[in-house]
Amino acid sequence: MFSSGILTIMAAWDLSVTVEDLGPDTPPVTLSVTSDLHVGGVILKLVEKTQIKRDWSDHALWWEQKQRWLLRTAWTLEKYGIHADARLVFMPQHKPLKLGLPNGITLRLRACFSNPVFQTVIGICRMLNIRHPEELSLLRPLEEKKKKKDKDSTVEIYDLTEVPLSSVSRPCLYNGMPAHFADSPQMEAIYKMLSVTQPPPAPEVIAKQYRPASVVDKAHINGRWLDSSRCLMQQGIQENDKLWLRFKYFAFYDIEPKYDVVRLTQLYEQARWAILLEDIDCTEEEMMLFGALQYHISKVSQSEPQLLSSSAAMDDLESALQSLEVKMEGESSSASEMLENMTAPELNDYLKIFRPKRLTLKGYKQYWFKFQDTSISYFKSKEESIGEPIQQINLKGCEVAPDVNMAAQKFLIRLLIPAPEGMNEVYLRCENEQQYAQWMAACRLASKGKSLADSSYQSEIQSIHSFLAMQKTNSGSHGNAAASDESINTHSLVSPRYHKKYKAKQLTPRILDAYQNVAQFSLTEAVMRFLQIWQALPDFGLSYVVVRFKGSRKDEVLGIAPNRLIRIDLGVGDVVKTWRYNNMKQWNVNWDIKQMAIEFEGNVNIAFSCVTADCKIVHEFIGGYIFMSTRSREKSDTLNEELFHKLTGGHEAL
Repeated sequence: MFSSGILTIMAAWDLSVTVEDLGPDTPPVTLSVTSDLHVGGVILKLVEKTQIKRDWSDHALWWEQKQRWLLRTAWTLEKYGIHADARLVFMPQHKPLKLGLPNGITLRLRACFSNPVFQTVIGICRMLNIRHPEELSLLRPLEEKKKKKDKDSTVEIYDLTEVPLSSVSRPCLYNGMPAHFADSPQMEAIYKMLSVTQPPPAPEVIAKQYRPASVVDKAHINGRWLDSSRCLMQQGIQENDKLWLRFKYFAFYDIEPKYDVVRLTQLYEQARWAILLEDIDCTEEEMMLFGALQYHISKVSQSEPQLLSSSAAMDDLESALQSLEVKMEGESSSASEMLENMTAPELNDYLKIFRPKRLTLKGYKQYWFKFQDTSISYFKSKEESIGEPIQQINLKGCEVAPDVNMAAQKFLIRLLIPAPEGMNEVYLRCENEQQYAQWMAACRLASKGKSLADSSYQSEIQSIHSFLAMQKTNSGSHGNAAASDESINTHSLVSPRYHKKYKAKQLTPRILDAYQNVAQFSLTEAVMRFLQIWQALPDFGLSYVVVRFKGSRKDEVLGIAPNRLIRIDLGVGDVVKTWRYNNMKQWNVNWDIKQMAIEFEGNVNIAFSCVTADCKIVHEFIGGYIFMSTRSREKSDTLNEELFHKLTGGHEAL
């Protein structure tokens, strides 16, 4: 009996632990432990042995060989599989990190190195007062080429490492900003830098930045995203390393200018740099409008920098009640509205149609078009519209993109219509602005499954008209405006290709021309309008990755958008196929051969391996966008982190 009692006493052995706070030259602390000792007990012994009195609550053990944190303090050393040869480091979970923001400012703050990056980003966004942190992520910055001449170009770093972690986990607002920014004038100044747009950059600053020359160049940046399911330490990120915080998913949910001061400002800055560095293509006319809006935003933010945040006090009950009233009005449908729905109006007119298939030279053909419910039908002529149509196209779930040039009086509606093998493209050409506004509004509503009877039809037409009004040129009206403002440096407002094409003084009248149409906007309106026009660009929201499709011998580009995948042939530069997420049945990754397989409805299967990014990054993009589409108003306050990891985590999902 006595001997079996001895057997239960486990043998003690020595465990070495390096305590980071004691400095790099201090030898590891040796503890006598048994395998049934839990991690919490190891930490307790360690703290007692160091004899330093301080708050150790943020500290944890990091296992170097296995690259993992021992965060389950109730687990025993045996359960973790730790033996005497384990190299353990006792260190803080939150460490300083340099963070480059979209507006070019670099912050130094304490970020969590032990949680998955998804949670680390949530913590950073809480500190900076950015709602919907699921839309952002961290990526490794591009290496900057250092020149000997650039000795004075040291980047100023704004320090937030003193912000207590407790105030970040439960931030309370004071005058619309987190209380930790109200502690001192210096902190308040940093918050102002986060929430006020930066002045237009000097042309030489734009010229110095890296500009992608091709779609393959654009693909390389997406290989730099960090893995959301793993922590910073597991991805080789060290204390004081620099990372970029950027909007990764272009599905911006529930933007409220009143509460989203920092979010809106940073989103505007990311969009502005995407346009200045030709990360996204736009027409010359659109570039002049973007230039005019930047000029206006810069001008207004100097005179009224607090406009965005002045009404941000959370206790603004009146406007909260008003918005509630509006929402309730929108939700309740009156009897007259229901009647209207039963007798839905129709839209009929002559339009021109074109189907851009490759190797076709046939142009636009005119037909009589009929819009009913969410479908378009077309006939040879008005007289024949009583009979069967040549074709009926259901627009529900289709993509609608504008292609307009006011100067050339070109009014095109580009439709991408879902089909089993991908997407079919159709162009509709309208004769004038009035016709375009009506049909464009109808197409937009139909794509969301709404008919012409919907109450938002007229307001949609109005917003299209005001959008077009901004692109109109006012010949002769810019003379006095130009005379009153000599300080405008137009090369700061447009991308470098226009620096080469036009002298600054040639651009001035064109930008001031466009400025006439936006000069009346408030700061918030101008920023919102800038973002709307950016979101209306054909290539908006596309993140590129170079892939090799199964059975193919050449590299191609996969474009990942908020609602679809596109396949681009590098030889021609054309979109060859489009697949929508809502037709996707399942997707999975073979991690051994790094190949991704996706199955769509109609027995369509695709498989590809990734060339410029890890498969996990592509898997995370697709799963992330599907996660973004599950958000709704009822759940908007609670972020379903478990679902995010389920959709994006792959075999390493938590």
